[in-house]
This record gives sequence, structure tokens and C-alpha cells, in this order.
Amino acid sequence: MRERLQKIIARAGIASRRHAELLILSGQVKVNGRVVRELGTKADAAKDRIEAAGRVVEAKEGRRVYILLNKPPEVVSAMADPEGRKTLRNFLRGLPERVFPVGNLEYAASGLVFMTNDGDLAAEMLKNWAQLEQVYHVKVKGMLTLPDLERLGKEIGVRMQTVRQPDASRGRAANFWYEVRMRDSKKEEMRRVLVKEKHPVEKLKRIGLGTLTVEEIPRGRYRLLAEKEVDALRKGTLAGTSEKEDKRREEGRNRNLARKTQRRMKRKADSSLRSE
Repeated sequence: MRERLQKIIARAGIASRRHAELLILSGQVKVNGRVVRELGTKADAAKDRIEAAGRVVEAKEGRRVYILLNKPPEVVSAMADPEGRKTLRNFLRGLPERVFPVGNLEYAASGLVFMTNDGDLAAEMLKNWAQLEQVYHVKVKGMLTLPDLERLGKEIGVRMQTVRQPDASRGRAANFWYEVRMRDSKKEEMRRVLVKEKHPVEKLKRIGLGTLTVEEIPRGRYRLLAEKEVDALRKGTLAGTSEKEDKRREEGRNRNLARKTQRRMKRKADSSLRSE
């Protein structure tokens, strides 16, 4: 069966669908020995020889793997790095399947990274990334009061609350941790606002993504997701799709209503002019 190349590459676990598109555009994909650079190109994984980033795409579909990794800070959220820095691959010893990260967690941050070789689920998650709630523990310089958390949360567009301080029992907590919940990429806005408030971000740890949580996974270790956890994640992602479609339909109805109202007002104004 002929399919788009990026879908075949993602299903093989070589790269996410979005990364596969970049591989195609950069000339790193070959079909039967010929370089392909067009995103709409299709191939048959069972008949054609497909190479991506120097790897041969296997036609046989192996088991689907879903992984939660607790990334340490100063690790690149990728499987390779041209600068030679540590990558996620360094923490996947003993895993025979080729997986790739879904989304990105910045180099200096730590915490939850979701990895899989299921290209369809990865593509669905990335398409609805703005709808997936992300939970971070954020360490800032100094201390924020409860009124500060409420005011700054409204300004940034996130939910902020206190958490138990790791150093509180030892009486050494000078810079405090807070929990921040956000539905889209608000990190840069949060950093900007906190710098303005003289409470710059010192550390960042992602502890939640959609239905997933990194709790009880030691730093630098990973675990496989159970089937019910994958089902919950998939349902949550599809719910985000439905929410987005409902919002789009509602916006369309409002635009149509506005146009009808404008036409009705115009007809009424034209009728008034003719009667005069």
C-alpha cells in the first residue's frame, strides 16, 4: 500500500512525523536510491527500499513502545547531537526498539519526556500540543506570596500554586518552588514576567504532560507505559482534537451570524433611504 513517506518513517520509529518531514526537505530520504525532497511523495514500504537519515526503513512492523523518561538537566531532548552533548539515547540502554521524543524539553530543564515509535499517536499529540496540559515545578529567586501567584497567573495565563519545599524542613529555603499548569507554550512569557517582577526562574522541571506524570521515576531512568495508560493518553489527545473542532465550529457560527446581522442592517438602511 502506498503511503506518504513521513508516515512510513514515523511508523518505523526512526523519527517523528514532523522530524521526518524535515529529513525529506533536507534531502536525507531516498526511495530506491533516489533522493526525495517533496513532502507529498508516496511509497510502498513493502516493495520500495526507503532510507531515512542513513537508516533503512524496515517494512515489518514491530511492537509499539511507549516510554516515560525522567530527563536530567543539561541533556538534549533528541537521539543525537552534532555538538556531542548528552542525549536521550544515553539513558535508553537495553531498549532494542528505536524510539523518538514527542515534543521538546529544553536543554537546561529536567523532567518528563514522552518517547515512542508510534508515529500516528506522536503526530496526533503534536497536532494538539496546545491542548495538552503541562505541569511544571518552577524554582524562582526569592519567594512569591499567594496574592502574587494569583496576580501573576492571570497576567501570564497559567495556574500557579505553592508546593512543599524540599529544603523547608532544614530551614534553608531562600528560593522557592511553585507548581505551574499551562495548556500551551507559556514558558517564555512566564520567564519574562518573573524577570520583570525580580523573581527570575532558576530551575524548571516538567512533572506532567496530559494524563502522564513523571512521579516515582528516578532521574535518568525510564519506564514503559501500561496499555491502559496509553489508552488514557490517546483519549485525552483525541478529546483535545474534539475541543479544537468545537471551537472552530463555534467561531464559524459566530462569523456567519455577524455577516447575516450586517446584511440585515444594510437592507434595513437601504429600505429607509428608498422610503425617503
